[in-house]
Amino acid sequence: MARGGFPGFGGGNMGNLMKQAQKMQKDMQKMQEELQDKTVEASAGGGAVTVVASGKKEIIEIKIKPEVVDPEDVEMLQDLVLAAVNEALRKADDMVNSEMSKITGGLGGMPGLF
Repeated sequence: MARGGFPGFGGGNMGNLMKQAQKMQKDMQKMQEELQDKTVEASAGGGAVTVVASGKKEIIEIKIKPEVVDPEDVEMLQDLVLAAVNEALRKADDMVNSEMSKITGGLGGMPGLF
């Protein structure tokens, strides 16, 4: 290896790269804090079951319309809740990935980078 750093990288370029990486990491941390306050909503069964999830992918609220509660068909209600929860978590994932790509410029798909 050449003296003074990595081959093909000038000392100044490496310094700039490190500053950019640190800024990106700081921006990502700020974005993750902001996502805690953002929510997404999903429903199933034509709005019979509605789920609200946070950007941290935590379920905040589940609303079930009373007319959907049928003691003779608990399985249908379970399916509706499951479908709404999964959709809410998918939407939360999409929101997080969208915000992340604004910061990383498409580099978010590189596991372990930050």
